[in-house]
Amino acid sequence: MSTPSFAVPIVDISPYVGDGGDAARAEVAAHIDTACSEVGFIQILGHGIPETVLDDFTAAMDAFFALPLETKKNYRTPPRINRGYAPPKTESLSLSLGIESANRMNDFFEAFNVGVRAQDYPDHALPPEDYAENLWPAEVSGFRSGVAGYFTEAARVARTLTRIFADALDLGPRYFDEFTDHSLDVLRMNNYALPPGEIEIDGELTGMGAHTDYGIVTVLWADQVAGLQVLGHDGSWNDVSPVDGALLVNLGDLMARWTNERWMSTVHRVKPPIVDGSIKRRRSAAYFHDGNIDATIATLPSCVGAGSKYPPVTVADHIAGKLAGSRAGVANSFAQREAERVRAAAADA
Repeated sequence: MSTPSFAVPIVDISPYVGDGGDAARAEVAAHIDTACSEVGFIQILGHGIPETVLDDFTAAMDAFFALPLETKKNYRTPPRINRGYAPPKTESLSLSLGIESANRMNDFFEAFNVGVRAQDYPDHALPPEDYAENLWPAEVSGFRSGVAGYFTEAARVARTLTRIFADALDLGPRYFDEFTDHSLDVLRMNNYALPPGEIEIDGELTGMGAHTDYGIVTVLWADQVAGLQVLGHDGSWNDVSPVDGALLVNLGDLMARWTNERWMSTVHRVKPPIVDGSIKRRRSAAYFHDGNIDATIATLPSCVGAGSKYPPVTVADHIAGKLAGSRAGVANSFAQREAERVRAAAADA
């Protein structure tokens, strides 16, 4: 049930995208700090992504997801390789937290992933299974250019956000650079695959199970269609839809670890996009900025306080545990703090 007072803050980050002055940037950083401390989800305006890039990107997504299922399945990869196509009901994101059973929580969406490749960073010896080659469907004209154009822009926005985070946390302006200069970044395009039309639901159907994102920060483009819900601090589930022109931003588990939960990775889920008994079309695209695979994440000195809530962890080990849960059905035993928030929400629902 939603809480009437719940709201996702809206922050205009244009002073960081353009040549904003110190005072304007300080104001943005303060707003981001408040939003990260109180909600963990933010709507950002002034991100600077051109409409033409967004138009080409959404057209590419639509064209791919409109292909026959058997054609799309040609672009599946093994669970360890976070690339290519995932058909409906083949993933269970709740298992990335180690909760629920896979046969009841397989998620009702299809997705397509692309990401950075090992050859993008020739000066580093990177594991090819993590920095894998991308698959580009030959059946869709303009797919590669449309997706790659948006990928570049979303990467820029993600790095702008970490620059803002550094200011908000009283760190050096380039503090996060050494953790992200060959960041394990993935763009996941989602299509909620229930066919449009009238529906009666016997029991509860999950579009995308309750989960936290894995890495540093997620930049989300989404339709203005009901479905996305954010878990409030009071245990309530709250509907979230972007305002015109906004991207949604949420923190991942690694940022919660870094800040010792001064900032939280917000639990969220997607319910089937059903309005007045009728299924609506819903799409989203999440750019996951996860950090260097070989980076070690330990509590920031300014956030230790009385002691750290988390031991240090490498990005490699953290992401592997999460992906083994969501894509291979192996419950994650290292996500107790996040899982407890989901269990509490289920008890209150």
